[in-house]
Amino acid sequence: MFVSEDLSVNSKNHLVIGENDTVELAKEFGTPLYVLDEDLLRKNCRVYRNAIDKYYGGNGLVLYANKAFCTLYTCRVAAEEGLGADVVSGGELYTAIKAGFPMDRIYFHGNNKTAQELEMAVENGVGHIVVDNVYELEMLNEIAAKHGVVQNIMFRIKPGVDAHTHSFIRTGQIDSKFGVALENGEAFEIYERAHKMTNVNPDGLHCHIGSQIFDVEPFCQAAEILMNFAGDLKDKLGLEITKLNLGGGYGIMYTEKDDPVPYDEYIKHVSEVVKRTAEKRGINIPFILMEPGRSIIAPAGITLYTVGGIKDIKNVRKYVSVDGGMGDNPRYILYESEYAAVIANKAGDPADELVTVAGKCCESGDLLLKDAMLQKAEAGDILAVLATGAYNYSMASNYNRIPRPAVVAVSGGKAKVVVKRETYEDIIKNDVL
Repeated sequence: MFVSEDLSVNSKNHLVIGENDTVELAKEFGTPLYVLDEDLLRKNCRVYRNAIDKYYGGNGLVLYANKAFCTLYTCRVAAEEGLGADVVSGGELYTAIKAGFPMDRIYFHGNNKTAQELEMAVENGVGHIVVDNVYELEMLNEIAAKHGVVQNIMFRIKPGVDAHTHSFIRTGQIDSKFGVALENGEAFEIYERAHKMTNVNPDGLHCHIGSQIFDVEPFCQAAEILMNFAGDLKDKLGLEITKLNLGGGYGIMYTEKDDPVPYDEYIKHVSEVVKRTAEKRGINIPFILMEPGRSIIAPAGITLYTVGGIKDIKNVRKYVSVDGGMGDNPRYILYESEYAAVIANKAGDPADELVTVAGKCCESGDLLLKDAMLQKAEAGDILAVLATGAYNYSMASNYNRIPRPAVVAVSGGKAKVVVKRETYEDIIKNDVL
């Protein structure tokens, strides 16, 4: 019935996440409210970690992609589960530092890192920096020299693989703002340049072909292309690649139309390609890295809202308005993303009304669900939108000066606030008269 395994209906006909009644959570903590199931979050971390152990003999590391949901709490959970961290900004890096995350397990990405961000990374001993371009390479080499260190790096490679996803989240093709391309020779040229530098150590390759991908084949293609490129670097430059980072992008189930591949199946098939190509090219199997974010945390999250006004426009559309919207979930207005939802206090009732769920922001496109089947909604009901653990909190804004929701983590029937609800005072605290 539900898109996530941790959801159920109790004897009160209420939606339950883990062992927690969502109606009671809404009553205690208010709405809108992000809710994370810590037990499922940890379970998903272990699925990936166990797959690395099984298919690569433990010769690898899973990096949690912080852009999906970055807080002190999520950093702590990822660290406790033995994961590394993929960070893409100074803010994400600062959060990981403050959470006490092991610096040698951090990989710092970004297509236009500032000098200040690179300084922070080098000063704090970040394990690897994923360099995007020649300008950044030159700047990083100077910063590392100033600090008297040799910084481990890898470059983001565009392997030319079509991931068959929304154009805004395809990143592996040549026409992308990220990385360097193989087709035109710039990838080889930048490795050749870095190999001659004194304060960087280009020991790895990185690629990320896109997001919300349901097909194994693009990942296999990318792995084969990068392994062959590693062979070329060894043959032509004598440069041995010891780390291969294949990014993330594994699809999840948002609605019943989605059919994701079990995550360990991705890893199994890609591992076969890596081993086969390594043998063919006469190179060692590298230390394998991957960067799942959405697939770890999205299924573990839901968002709770309170239903307000309802407009039934005869022969046109029925709008159900809630007390949140694009400020806490901008993914519909960006990508027309689809979600499953349920009236949490009527969770076991049949979903037999066709409605469009509207947010409260002053934009016609501020929708959460369009033409979706729900239980009959009434003012005061609690609406739960499912699989919102990724890119909802992290992309949230104060548009219309609406405070961002609190985040509550639940485990074993207990709930705790891990991010406080913003107040109006929080919104104006940096204003100057």
